[in-house]
Amino acid sequence: MTTKEIEKSALKLKPLEKIKLVDKLLISLDKPNPDIERLWLKEAESRVDAYEKGELKTSSYETVKKNTKRRKK
Repeated sequence: MTTKEIEKSALKLKPLEKIKLVDKLLISLDKPNPDIERLWLKEAESRVDAYEKGELKTSSYETVKKNTKRRKK
């Protein structure tokens, strides 16, 4: 399987599956503290779950950009 084929398949994954894949790829590049990594994965899964359940307040890119510009003034 080529890198392009892997990338194409990975982009079709659900958000939580992507997070888990990214986590495994990053771990393969660097040997982080397993306890911290486990906590971050738990936090990421919790945030994705909250987002998918509509429990997380979200903002559009345009709103974030506008608010960021306002804060810089």
